[in-house]
Amino acid sequence: MSAPGWAWQPPPNWPAPPPGWTPPPGWVPPAAWPRAPAQWQFWRLLAPPAAPPDLPPPAVAATASPGGIATQGPTRKSLVWETWFVMLAFLLPSVMAAVVAFAQHVSGVGQLTRFPVVVAGHPFENMVFGILAYVPVAAVVPLALFLLARTGQSPSWLGLGRPRWKADVWPALGLIGASFGTEFALLIPLAPLFAHVPSLVSSTPIGHVPAYYVVWGLAISATTAIAEETLMSGYLLTRLSQLGWSPRRALIVSLVLRTSYHVYYGIGFILTVPFGYFVTRSFQKNRRLTRPIVAHFLFDAIIFTIAVLR
Repeated sequence: MSAPGWAWQPPPNWPAPPPGWTPPPGWVPPAAWPRAPAQWQFWRLLAPPAAPPDLPPPAVAATASPGGIATQGPTRKSLVWETWFVMLAFLLPSVMAAVVAFAQHVSGVGQLTRFPVVVAGHPFENMVFGILAYVPVAAVVPLALFLLARTGQSPSWLGLGRPRWKADVWPALGLIGASFGTEFALLIPLAPLFAHVPSLVSSTPIGHVPAYYVVWGLAISATTAIAEETLMSGYLLTRLSQLGWSPRRALIVSLVLRTSYHVYYGIGFILTVPFGYFVTRSFQKNRRLTRPIVAHFLFDAIIFTIAVLR
């Protein structure tokens, strides 16, 4: 059986080569090059291996999937629709819940609580059920990672992996410091508005909870960080870049969507913009998703820990 040759296959949605363009005749990679992985989508066989004399040549139908559906790379239109569906699946429940919660606050019929009660009178069980009830926030994350992997953007390509001190933790602390500093600067001109129009600010009463509710805060922080950064940075920014969006336009859209599910803060949602800006720019410049996830987790974990222990 002769060894197959390999040729460069451009990624999905690349423009077609000019008429008459072909690879150099008979070009094959050097012998030292490794064999292309089975799922490597940017290479294609120039010709199938020669079949042994006692076997018939492969049928055309063998190139189809087991279900009889021909496989091909995604088109631009399919990526646009995919992006819409993923964003709706992630954002719609959160945005609707935020709008309803703020409407209840303004009308005086409802009030946000930092620690919702699931099992009254049983704080430990209440904490466990509260964590479990929040897990669906990240339900779309595996789907988004799977869809990205189908077009060649694996978790390692996104910079998603085990956090490192030098590459992730220390830069994340810098992002947190920049965010807190910017939020403090924003509070100076907004303080009179918060004081004189309290209905525009939705407070979140804390109440008294056991100290071990720090575990609840850490679990909620981790779930939120993984979900928001994977969808808003890893998935959305990657897809918008593939669709030809400029980094500036993608940044604006990402910030608008990030703030949309924080409207239950009232006008206080403005204070969420600095952090969203810094972590979004971090991913755009470094393409390391672990860094904004670590920053988001530490940012929320600090706030929740203070809220529980104060």
